Amino acid sequence: MTEALLEEDLALINALQIAPRVSWAEAARVLGSKPATLAARWRRLREEGLAWVTAHPAGTRHMVTSFVEVDCAPGARADVVRALCRDARAVTVEESARGRDLLLTVMTPDLPALTAFVLDDLPKVRGVQSYRTYLGKEVHRQGSDWRLGALDRKQVAALESAARRGRPEQRGEPPSGAWPLIEALAVDGRCTAADLARITGRNPATVRRQLARLLASQVLAFRCEVAQVQSHWPIACTWLARVPALEHERTVAALRTLPELRVCVSTTGDTNMMFTVWTRSLTEVLRIERLLGDRMPWLNLVESAVTLRMAKRMGWLLDADGRSTGEVVAPSALKP
Repeated sequence: MTEALLEEDLALINALQIAPRVSWAEAARVLGSKPATLAARWRRLREEGLAWVTAHPAGTRHMVTSFVEVDCAPGARADVVRALCRDARAVTVEESARGRDLLLTVMTPDLPALTAFVLDDLPKVRGVQSYRTYLGKEVHRQGSDWRLGALDRKQVAALESAARRGRPEQRGEPPSGAWPLIEALAVDGRCTAADLARITGRNPATVRRQLARLLASQVLAFRCEVAQVQSHWPIACTWLARVPALEHERTVAALRTLPELRVCVSTTGDTNMMFTVWTRSLTEVLRIERLLGDRMPWLNLVESAVTLRMAKRMGWLLDADGRSTGEVVAPSALKP
């Protein structure tokens, strides 16, 4: 297994978490390095499957995010995982320690598309025994918001400023024929217009205009991902919780103060909130549970499950160690 990431690796990944498409020149100024050094370091991280930048459906877009717990027939889990990893609607596929065999994060453009997935297509997957669906009512924190915490405040502020400068000022509609560009950006979110022209075989000037329009449409968001086991935060735990309606906003605000918090979503179902943390150890999971009990006595933690293995994360297929295989199934919700 690859050793844990070096401090220089963590700093670079943290920088790209904040500003995924920042230029190497600007990143070098902030990190006190050289552009060529950072580019070479990033190339190594990508080649070893330790970190990657991808495009994913933006939270501002009208879409349905849902979570589906799947139970598999005895001996069928591996086959079900392989089948669901090929489905562009199931953007993330996790294998859990208890409570369910799999937890899927599903993104669809609308409710009818989700209905087709859970009622028509999922039951046809050989080996699926039962399933339960929770619709996301509001996403309060997503994986792209999580940070490694490897940079100081001055560096974070400089990169946040760079990220703001890189955002288009006016929003528009995506260009027609944008899907090949989107697929390429899902594979490498740092692709330049020149890269995209080479990949798609289109005229460079045309691609520059199309890319500008695509970024301005805000149908895409970019995130820098890291192989979890090597990140110093190897444990992922997800809780299903029940929160009184009057305490909802206060609960979300309190959860957001946790540096370990990666995902937090208000959901439908018997429980009305789901949240995930990344921690350094199982002992830290217990510490967080105690902390939540002290700070939020009204929060009812109904169920918790540690992720044993993540087979797919936001479209990227992962190996047994959680490193990217380089194979990407672009989320279908990205299609304009």
